[in-house]
Amino acid sequence: MRLKHGLLLSAAIFAAWAAGAANAETILNRGNAAEPSSLDVQLVSGIPEGNIQQDLYEGLMAYGPDGKAIPGVAASWTVSTDGLDYTFKLRDDAKWSDGSPVTSDDFAFAWRRIVTPKTAADYAYFLDAVKNAEDIRNGKADPATLGVETPDPKTFVVHLRAPAPYFVGMLVHQSTFPIDKALFEKAGDGYSKPNLLISNGAYTLAEAIPQDHITLKKNPYFHDAANVKIDTVRYFPTEDLDSELKRYLAGELDLTYDIASQQIPTMLKDHPKETHIAPYFGTYFYAINLTHEPWKSNVDLRHALSLAIDRDVIVKDITKGQQIPTFTFVPPGTSNFPAWQPDEARMTQAEREAKARELIAKAGYGPDKPLSVEFIYNTNEAHKKVAIAVAAMWKQKLGINTTLKNEEWGTFQADRNNKTFKDVARHGWIGDFDDAANFLDLERGNVGANSTSGYDNPAFDKLMAEATTETDLAKRGVIQQNAEKIMIADQPIIPLYTYTNKHMISPAVHGWIDNLPGFNLTRWLTKD
Repeated sequence: MRLKHGLLLSAAIFAAWAAGAANAETILNRGNAAEPSSLDVQLVSGIPEGNIQQDLYEGLMAYGPDGKAIPGVAASWTVSTDGLDYTFKLRDDAKWSDGSPVTSDDFAFAWRRIVTPKTAADYAYFLDAVKNAEDIRNGKADPATLGVETPDPKTFVVHLRAPAPYFVGMLVHQSTFPIDKALFEKAGDGYSKPNLLISNGAYTLAEAIPQDHITLKKNPYFHDAANVKIDTVRYFPTEDLDSELKRYLAGELDLTYDIASQQIPTMLKDHPKETHIAPYFGTYFYAINLTHEPWKSNVDLRHALSLAIDRDVIVKDITKGQQIPTFTFVPPGTSNFPAWQPDEARMTQAEREAKARELIAKAGYGPDKPLSVEFIYNTNEAHKKVAIAVAAMWKQKLGINTTLKNEEWGTFQADRNNKTFKDVARHGWIGDFDDAANFLDLERGNVGANSTSGYDNPAFDKLMAEATTETDLAKRGVIQQNAEKIMIADQPIIPLYTYTNKHMISPAVHGWIDNLPGFNLTRWLTKD
């Protein structure tokens, strides 16, 4: 009897333990670089904010586990024969986190808000393919005239100004996500506060502790909630990559935002299965402020800065992340875009530096009149090391005196977007969809805050306008290539290398797939 009761007791304890284990909360801790500048889905433009928004919201399209676009709120869609009209049918089970339905009015309201000038959204230009959008954001038309219709709560119709074969692929981006219209009408611009925000993605906002963490909880009303295995995800802003790695190795983080360059060799040696380095659809570059002199009218001076930078040294000795040196903006492998290289890419570095000395002398600078440059970058050890190396190259090759200035993320974004930085700013761009326009649009004269440098060349803008109306993808690619050739010849930016994605991923995390867009939504992950 005693043995029997003992066995029964052990079985009961095991059953209780198993039930508790089955109901235990699964928490994923993610490193996320900078403190988010905002939680307003239409006011953010950085990757740290984008990671959070992709977990909180779902657009008409969504990122699948491999980074490819899949249907999100859109259950289906049809396109008119002329390619101008898209009719989206919304999922019947699409709901906000308070249980109310997501409607076509929520999309129409959000799209009108982002192009409204007073919203001052960095990504307002993103909807320029939609009829009247560009005129609205430039103050030439009423937001009510935007080319969208809502025939019924589950039908959203979009009218384009010209055919755009890439349009559906764009809709994975957070700038196209819906906003709960009823909530906004009550709370206004404060709708994104932690105690108010209502989202329609796999997660809801539970808390936001500045400079500490942001906690998201699984959304029970999400249409695919049954397949979301992570209950809670915490995003930790950690700008210092060495500190982030220490937290990862201590088990405080399940994955990192990045890996410091000096740590990559050690991680590949000691933790090869946890070290993920993969191609990334983006370009690391420097922006030159063309809103004032001496940069505005001196293309020789801009070229001199570019030519003096030894990109091979940067990627081999500084970044060490298998990046590819580049002299162009659009990354290689972009669909329907014929890759090309400018003449300087075929020069030796010695030839580039000799040319740079000629150009800076032609611009009126030399030993008796050294050029002084102020360079800003957001607080990050990797950006600092590249900046120090470039400043040393400029000094050694051209006699330039460079002052380096680091800024916290929010201040840095504001200075860069408002063109209040003095001379040169660290920049980088990750493609939001697979098309060259996603990069080249940043150089259009009327693009707004996301303009990298204040560049404005009518010849470039004319070609970009032609590309938006060209339906033959091959011809369109050639037009875009010609536009980039004009832009690179003008040198408003200094491309350095194409990115790689670098993360440490815990063996306890499953479902992570390295992908070109670089978005790995928490909904697709599991954790032991």
